[in-house]
Amino acid sequence: MFSILLVLLVIVAVCMIGLILLQKSEGSGMSGSNAASMFGGALTGAAAGNFLTRATAWLATIFFVLCAVLALIAAKSDMGTQQSNLRQEIISQESATPQSTVPAPESETK
Repeated sequence: MFSILLVLLVIVAVCMIGLILLQKSEGSGMSGSNAASMFGGALTGAAAGNFLTRATAWLATIFFVLCAVLALIAAKSDMGTQQSNLRQEIISQESATPQSTVPAPESETK
């Protein structure tokens, strides 16, 4: 479940980046040349602005909802306990192995 939602979040983020780059800015951005050529002129003018703005708003809403759901799933799952168990296992393995003692280097005093 977590992996599916995470992949969905990445797809939504990439789509949102694409839509934001297509929107018209003060310097006309990428939308001046790319939107007309990619969509055959269908996304030019005021209709394009409304569609891109609404699509971006919907994708942003979906993005934030997915982030919140993923945070809730991560908080309710035992991810912290799993890390803690792994940490305890590593510590127990380190303490079980004999540590070689290396003599400290003698300081040179003259």
